[in-house]
Amino acid sequence: MSSEVYDCIVIGAGIQGSCTAYHLAKNNKTTLLLEQFVLPHSRGSSHGQTRIIRKAYEQDFYTHMMEESYELWAQLEKEAGIRLFSRTGLLVMGPEDGKNFQLIKSSLQRNKVPSVELQRHRFSQHIPNVNLAAGDGALVDSTAGVLYADRAVRAAQMIFQARGGIIKDGQKVVHIQPGAVVTVTTGSDMYKARSVVITAGPWASTLLSLTGLELPLRVVKINVCYWKEKVPGSYSIRNRFPCFIQLEPKEAEHDIYGLPSNEYPGLMKVCYHMGSETDPDERDGRMDRADVDAVGCYIRRCFPGLVPVPAVVESCLYTITPDRHFVLDRHPAYSNIVIGAGFSGHGFKFSPVVGKVLCELSMGQVPSYDLSPFSIRRFQGHRRSAL
Repeated sequence: MSSEVYDCIVIGAGIQGSCTAYHLAKNNKTTLLLEQFVLPHSRGSSHGQTRIIRKAYEQDFYTHMMEESYELWAQLEKEAGIRLFSRTGLLVMGPEDGKNFQLIKSSLQRNKVPSVELQRHRFSQHIPNVNLAAGDGALVDSTAGVLYADRAVRAAQMIFQARGGIIKDGQKVVHIQPGAVVTVTTGSDMYKARSVVITAGPWASTLLSLTGLELPLRVVKINVCYWKEKVPGSYSIRNRFPCFIQLEPKEAEHDIYGLPSNEYPGLMKVCYHMGSETDPDERDGRMDRADVDAVGCYIRRCFPGLVPVPAVVESCLYTITPDRHFVLDRHPAYSNIVIGAGFSGHGFKFSPVVGKVLCELSMGQVPSYDLSPFSIRRFQGHRRSAL
């Protein structure tokens, strides 16, 4: 057992935990970052080479948070000396009179986000090799692009350690004893801290149950698919092809999104924004491919320059809340236990701001943002089994 009492222990070294630890170290807090797996690993939600970064959101509070997130990503990029972002723009397509398309359009205008609405008769001039569905509108968030995910996690951890932070991997937490000083027990050691931040991704429910808290979190396995370009480079980041989101596709209930070919030359990443419920420890047993078939049908209709059979299928986990908004809050019974969870497949881009807010909560400060959309109180009346 370590005799040191840390200012904070962060449990979970994915992007949210790593950014929280980064901010704590920058605030000169002695911080221990614990990870159950040996780093780096691909078991959770933060691995892989790319994610979309964007300001195009239905809700103003997300767009406002992204203003600072862009600044903090640039700061981390500068501190680490590693390129973390490529600007490509984000093409948003969806039923022109649909609620979500109109909400995004009005939010971009209201928040003065640089954007362009593409007219149907000129669409193919701006976006070659894409068929815009009948009745769909199209707009581009010009600020958007690609985040280099694996690099981002490494960069946050690198700066954290450079500022004196300690990372211990292979440390699965088995017990949390609340108190003025919280005791965290792993399979091989015991640690103490004045505050604890839980950013355990798909394992959040397991960790929170150790503190007597149950939240309506659901874990789903996502098939991450890469599709071959018929003509190499047609949809590449080098040729400035944008990221895209297809709202309300005819083939599926949930959105489809894509990123230009980059990490695998000649292969474009196009995925369904939902998956099959799974136990995070049993994920490899799930082989549901209905979503892959739906994306294949969509590609056949809208992306004629891609082979409509995936060349590579990887996996990722989403931890989803009923309203798809995050959990950023203090434990209702223990104010020195802070929770960041339920990022619902769209949290990566926010991680520098999320890390800042979780750091503020752990230090007992008033957070920089109104966190009411992310409060635990909103789940009153929800039962986990009812999801």
